[in-house]
Amino acid sequence: MFPIDYHILEFYEDHDIQASPKIVAANIDYDRQYTGRRLKALAEAGLFKREGDGIYSLSDLGRGFLSGEVDPNELEE
Repeated sequence: MFPIDYHILEFYEDHDIQASPKIVAANIDYDRQYTGRRLKALAEAGLFKREGDGIYSLSDLGRGFLSGEVDPNELEE
């Protein structure tokens, strides 16, 4: 996990929406491309679902991670 990952997760915890990397980046003050790469990696680890057209939403696993029910060591690399 990178520092940006926690900012992304906090954004979705505060805003339970579907959002593009551009929207997330604008709200967490990171570059859109970097945010997009991290969202993709977090989706591959199961924390996010990729909807169509590059839109992401928090997965059930992501919700479990935020609530402390999922150990970070259990996530896929």
